[in-house]
Amino acid sequence: MSTDNPANPTLSPDLTGAVWRKSSHSNGAANCVEVALLTDGSVAVRHSRRPDGTMIVYSRSEWAAFVAGVKDEEFETD
Repeated sequence: MSTDNPANPTLSPDLTGAVWRKSSHSNGAANCVEVALLTDGSVAVRHSRRPDGTMIVYSRSEWAAFVAGVKDEEFETD
C-alpha cells in the first residue's frame, strides 16, 4: 500500500490492528472514504473502493482540527 503524507512523505504507518470505518450515513454506498485510528495516534484516510490504494495519514492534532471544522460547519457552502 502506498502512503501520501504531505508532512512526511516517507512515513510508513503501522497498520497492525487498524480498524477501517466509514460513516454510518454512507448507507452501504461503495464510494466513500474510510478512516482508521493507528497505533501511534495518527489517523489514516483511504477510498473505500480502493483499500489497497493510496491513503493519507494525518496527525491526531490535524484530524482533531478537521473534525472541529466539520462540527463548526466551516466547510458549508450556500
